[in-house]
Amino acid sequence: MRFLAHFVLAAAIALVIGFGLSYFALSDGRLFGALRVGPWTAWPAVGMPAPDPYTRAYMARNGALQLGQSEGLQFVATSDSEGKPLDRRCRYRIDGSTPVATFWTLAATASDGINIARPGGPASIQSARIARANDGATVVYVAKRLSPRNWLEIAGDGPFSLVLTLYDTAAVLSGFAGGVDALPAILREACS
Repeated sequence: MRFLAHFVLAAAIALVIGFGLSYFALSDGRLFGALRVGPWTAWPAVGMPAPDPYTRAYMARNGALQLGQSEGLQFVATSDSEGKPLDRRCRYRIDGSTPVATFWTLAATASDGINIARPGGPASIQSARIARANDGATVVYVAKRLSPRNWLEIAGDGPFSLVLTLYDTAAVLSGFAGGVDALPAILREACS
């Protein structure tokens, strides 16, 4: 009887640890193929012809159309630079520069991947239509209320994600983390 109790306990612990590590690998991925730069996360192996098993599982779980390896790289942020979850009640300032890319877009999405930009407004901020500082840095505001300079107006309530897509970027071609030294900071300014 004692052997059976130990066996059941060992099997339960093994299942909890196995499923827990699998969930961690697919959601966080820091140790399993995800590239993290500040609050931004990307899976560089997504566009490869034969991605690793963790990247394949991430793609199956995510279910979104992915860019090919030579097309670009997509970074997603669900929290600000201080680690607080992004909330639509707050105004955020995305401040800094992006890695070298021919073109980039910044969009806001709900947890199900649906774009939350104001209906009738621009769906994303694009690098071709942005005002830059003299040093090439950009400042973009993401908020429900009017903000200065480059503004991505969002709608609704609840948490959201920011998706920064770099098209035709040297960061992909120069290796796993090459060329991605820094991404813009996400700074929470005010909440209503």
